[in-house]
Amino acid sequence: MTHLLDNIIWHALSGTQRRYSVGTDRARRYSPGFSPIAGFIDPSQPDFNALRSYCEPGEHFYCDGWSGPAPPSWQIEAETTMFRMVWEGALPADDDFPQAIPLESEHALQALELATLTRPGPFGPRTIELGDYFGIFDNGHLVAMAGERMAAQTLREVSGVCTHPDYQGRGWARRLMLKLIRRQLQRGETPFLHVMSENHGAHRLYQRMGFRDYKESVVRVVAPD
Repeated sequence: MTHLLDNIIWHALSGTQRRYSVGTDRARRYSPGFSPIAGFIDPSQPDFNALRSYCEPGEHFYCDGWSGPAPPSWQIEAETTMFRMVWEGALPADDDFPQAIPLESEHALQALELATLTRPGPFGPRTIELGDYFGIFDNGHLVAMAGERMAAQTLREVSGVCTHPDYQGRGWARRLMLKLIRRQLQRGETPFLHVMSENHGAHRLYQRMGFRDYKESVVRVVAPD
């Protein structure tokens, strides 16, 4: 699986999740409405010309694995680094977490609102269609969630982990993650995730849970001029 993790975005968009993406044999993106992420067959030399016709004005895309100046007719709006982490822990103990309920299409707006507030990573109104998502509700309001985004063969990403600021400190995000990880391992999948390098608290938590650093890479937000 090593080569898949080296360019996981491309392997997800061109392989297992191809039906959720658009693009060419050199550059692809999640279809509009899903997470605004783009991948390239060669991330060190991304072919933005191949992606351009699949972009709408005002769209912004996350991509990783390349550095240097912006390509012609594109601009770099943000740049940082992130860790890609892969699970090496044991099967989590059984914890059904009965308060957590599966998120369905009727919860999409609430999921987007929570993600917009807490900023767990690129998220769109259809992102919860990419895998299993579970949430915690209080008086009908979604206050915590976690789910699955990228998939490439047996690799499965844990993503969208977030808790409303008024409900933090209760361990809900961790329990939601463990629920997903247990289900993934039981399906024969290998969990992985992404965390921004400056998010030291989350990084340490994921290490204690059983994830290890696979690589640290540049991540950028880009947009067509």
